[in-house]
Amino acid sequence: MSNVKILVLYYSMFGHVETLARTAAEAINAVDGAEAVLKRVPEHIPDDVLQSFGAKTSQTAPVADPGELAEYDGFLFGTPTRFGNMAGQMRNFFDQTGTLWAEGKLVGKPAGVFVSTGTGSGNETTVLSMVPTLVHHGMVFVGLPYSAPELTDISEVRGGSCYGAGTIAAGDGSRQPSEKELNLMRFQAKHLTDVARKLKG
Repeated sequence: MSNVKILVLYYSMFGHVETLARTAAEAINAVDGAEAVLKRVPEHIPDDVLQSFGAKTSQTAPVADPGELAEYDGFLFGTPTRFGNMAGQMRNFFDQTGTLWAEGKLVGKPAGVFVSTGTGSGNETTVLSMVPTLVHHGMVFVGLPYSAPELTDISEVRGGSCYGAGTIAAGDGSRQPSEKELNLMRFQAKHLTDVARKLKG
């Protein structure tokens, strides 16, 4: 089977998406012949402003450069919701990929999305707000199939949908991703890796 290199690229203000991203990378690295690279998009809000409302500023993942996307066989993009859309930091990153689009560097590569929402509202629309960009690049959107057991489990509040894994973050940041949400992230990461391997092979 083909070896694949998957980029897990995220933006996280309070650490919820970062936790999902690290979980995804671990799941990918556990697949034989697969390598995950964990990176984040640049922050545009000054540190003092971030610190004033308790944002997590100590994230250790390196910052990605838009041009490097061409190096990967597949992608998982993570973002919190901003009024039902991807965060501006993620949008700005994609807005710098025009050269990749013009040269068709991402055509045929699989991409999935995972999210964090404060109330659950935006859980699906945030993923869908990213799909047009992925499709314009010619990427193959990969969701989260219902063969993931937790996706049909409604015994407790959780994020995630058939569009992608997710977590629900309480307004004060006290709720962290649950084990069921993390399992959905693991499932999506492994599924995306399998699709990437098939497309590459």
